[in-house]
Formats: sequence, C-alpha cells, structure tokens
Amino acid sequence: MGQFERKTIPRELKPAIFPDRSGTAEAVPFQTDPLPLLVPGSLFPVFRSYTVSVDVCRGLIVSIWLLIFAGPMMAADRPVLVCYGDSITAGYGLQTDQSFPDALQRDLDARGYRYRVSNQGTSGATTKDAVADLRSILLPHPEVVIVEFGGNDGLRGLPPDQTRRNLDQVLTTLENAHIKILLAGITLPPNYGADYIQQFEQIFRSLAEKHHVAFVPMIYKDLVHVPGTIQADGIHPTAKGSEIIARTLLPALTPLLRKSQ
Repeated sequence: MGQFERKTIPRELKPAIFPDRSGTAEAVPFQTDPLPLLVPGSLFPVFRSYTVSVDVCRGLIVSIWLLIFAGPMMAADRPVLVCYGDSITAGYGLQTDQSFPDALQRDLDARGYRYRVSNQGTSGATTKDAVADLRSILLPHPEVVIVEFGGNDGLRGLPPDQTRRNLDQVLTTLENAHIKILLAGITLPPNYGADYIQQFEQIFRSLAEKHHVAFVPMIYKDLVHVPGTIQADGIHPTAKGSEIIARTLLPALTPLLRKSQ
C-alpha cells in the first residue's frame, strides 16, 4: 500500500492514573502516535473519475428527458383544431397516420399554420352520437371544429328531419362556445333514390346558410373519379383519398385560421 496518501489526526486520550512507590497516584500520559487517516480519493483514485462520470450521466439523462417532453409541451401551446366526425374522420381501415386529419396536420404544418389537429372521429357514429359527445369536444377548448357527420344517418335511412335537428344542435352548441366551424357535407349512393338523396344533401346546405359557417358541400368531390382513393367497401377513403380530402378542405378552412408570428 505504498501509494497511499497518509494524513494524521491526534488521539484524544485521557491520561492513565498509576500509584507510585509512595502510594501517591501519579498521572502518566499515554504516548500518542499519530493515527493514519486514509482519504478515499487518494486510496482509490478511481473514485474521482467515477464521480465525474456519474455527473455526466445525470446531465445526459436530464437532457434526454427534456427532449422527450419538449415536443408535447410545444404542441400543447398550439391552438386546437378538432376534426369531429364518423369513420371517414376516424380513418376506418387505415394505418394510424393515414386519416385525413393526419394529412391535414401535415398540410397545415407545411403552410405555417401552427395548429394541433385532434382526430375525434368515431366509426359508426351518427348525428345523435355527435350531440351526445359534444362535451368531450368542448373540453380542450378548440379554436376550430370541422364537423363531418350524417353519412351513417343516410346509410341507415333515418328521417332527414332528425339528422337536421341533431346537426343543428351540434352547430348551435359550438357557436355558443365561440368556436369557428367548417361543415363538411356528403352524399349517398344512387340506390337510395333521387328524392331521399336530394333531401339529405339539402340538410347541409340549409344549415350552412342558417349558421353562416364555412362549408364544403361534398367532402369527396375531388376524389370520386380518381383511381385508388376509395377502399374496397366503396365507402371509405384510402390513404391517398384522405390526402385529397385534406386538400379539399383547405380552401374553406384556411380563412378560419391564423398564422403564428
């Protein structure tokens, strides 16, 4: 152990009491050899480098966690744009990043609109479901809501007046919350009959006029004749179709948006 660094501390010992020959007690102090104090840093020099390594690792861990949480924190600062609809909005039959709200997020980011697009689509939802779920849509305090409902009402042959009342309630609730609205309409397959289809399409036009909201009469208008845009079920858009839908909505949507400075 010739490499040790030695430091000393004095012993603090009480003197021993011994009687001398005359019987008188005499105090005889102990000899106090210095005690060696081994300093850990000098005993194991590797401790010093270990401490430095630990500090560096802690710094790296903190930096990594900041990077992980910075993205969500920055996204939380963006105003919210909710896509509220049925399976067309939800991205039925598609991968998680292939719905039209996902495509819309990419398009808005590319154009400098710093919004956080929230996909609140539910497969199979009707306008009655839209009314029932309104509270969850208001909860994040969105700045803009794209309303895309009615297709399932039409496919089930529900009375047009019922669909109109439900959508009217949805639009009125959003308006009262001072939320900007884009209403997206849709049509039905020809086998539903011309009269029913006409009544169905008129629902969207009349409500857009009543509430003075941004309006796209037919969400599929730019993809119906484009190959590879509709899934095999003949109803839902493919990933390619979803990208076209997002671009179809943009001209009516962007006047409702603001660009960050």
